[in-house]
Amino acid sequence: MSTAVVNTAVLKTEVRLFRREAGNYFWIMLFPVLLLVILGSIPAFRDPDPGLDGLRVVDAYVPVTVLLGLIVSGLQAMPQTLTGYRERGILRRMSTTPVRPSALLTAQMLVYAGGALVSALLALAAGRLAFDVRLPRQPFGYALALVLAVLVALALGAVISALSRTTKIASAVGTTVFFPAMFCAGVWMPVQTMPDVLARIVGYTPFGAAAQALNEAAAGDWPGWDHLGVLVAWTVLLTAGASRWFRWE
Repeated sequence: MSTAVVNTAVLKTEVRLFRREAGNYFWIMLFPVLLLVILGSIPAFRDPDPGLDGLRVVDAYVPVTVLLGLIVSGLQAMPQTLTGYRERGILRRMSTTPVRPSALLTAQMLVYAGGALVSALLALAAGRLAFDVRLPRQPFGYALALVLAVLVALALGAVISALSRTTKIASAVGTTVFFPAMFCAGVWMPVQTMPDVLARIVGYTPFGAAAQALNEAAAGDWPGWDHLGVLVAWTVLLTAGASRWFRWE
């Protein structure tokens, strides 16, 4: 059996397992949309805000909810699954079969990347259909920033998986990183409303840079190369760290 056939079979299996987990549907795909709907249902959030240069609060929160799905997928869901496989000895047993552990790792990243992208599309669609939020005026720049945000979320999740020996540890570490990541993405305070100094500091974090890049593309500008560069740098560093520290058993 060829490697390509084996890898495809592993990917199909992981997709089926992902679809069986109700929590994946809610937390990755529906929770960000639900948050947007709740915020958009507040009348004041549908009025232009001078502090947002005439945007409405609901407009500012669409990129935030796009990032929220990525954060949940990369920091909460994937690490626990991968750590669980290692904890139960699945990766070690796979090393004696034609299926290499790397095939499972690749499949996991593809599955959770797909879930994150579906979540992003649902958030964009909900904003447009429910609250008349304009779609990104620079779609190619938005897509590039979104793909880089997915990559950095998965790379960070891979580091959490590498450093966590058990699923309990993965859950604790993921939760510890989860809340600062949400803050940097603008869940509690959109990046546009942050003081300049805080916004600059947040811009050097993965999800702060992603939020600013998405905001720029949504407004019609090409994302700043400094923000894209921060995303690329974090992705490279985190991937290198995960590769160094990850253990199959």
